[in-house]
Amino acid sequence: MKNSNNNISKENRQFELFDSSTNTSTNLQHSNILRVKSETIMIWRNKIYAHQSKISEGNSNKISQQTFINDNYNFDDKKIDPFSLQPLSLSFWRAKKYVHDGPAMYFVIDTMKDSRIILYIGETNSANKRWKGVHDCKNYLSNYKESLASNNLSSHQDIRFFLDVPKEVKLRRKLEQKLIYLWLPPFNKETRNRWSTTFTNN
Repeated sequence: MKNSNNNISKENRQFELFDSSTNTSTNLQHSNILRVKSETIMIWRNKIYAHQSKISEGNSNKISQQTFINDNYNFDDKKIDPFSLQPLSLSFWRAKKYVHDGPAMYFVIDTMKDSRIILYIGETNSANKRWKGVHDCKNYLSNYKESLASNNLSSHQDIRFFLDVPKEVKLRRKLEQKLIYLWLPPFNKETRNRWSTTFTNN
């Protein structure tokens, strides 16, 4: 009976998002089975944009890479403007483009026409290596781009690093959580239920 319940759970947990009844479980992340209508994608994306654009407009003290963390690390998450950071290809390491070998916050950003949204926020101890390895967000991006392509929707994704962060892991993760709950990026596990985010496989 226990095995039966587990199987049911595994089958159901991947039916997500929007009005789609498509199973997007682990083995399907690179398939062509993901079918989300263009209207659904745009409604989902526009809701995220509406939230994040208000935050962006409200940041009166926008900075890109200036130091604002004092000796006590009393950082203000609202002073970080992800959209003003230097955009890099999601495959930046293949071009051997040096980023930074120390701690950082990173933002995966999606641009469509004149609108930009943050899809994912993370922290790392080594900006040059974190995104190079295995990362759940890469699967989500693959599914997202596949859904865009199937609906003839064009967008561009990039990654941006903010380097002026605490060296201590606990403090970085505290900042990461503050940023996640401020911007509510849809590919972070903390916010998927809010946006009914599809493209995810767990």
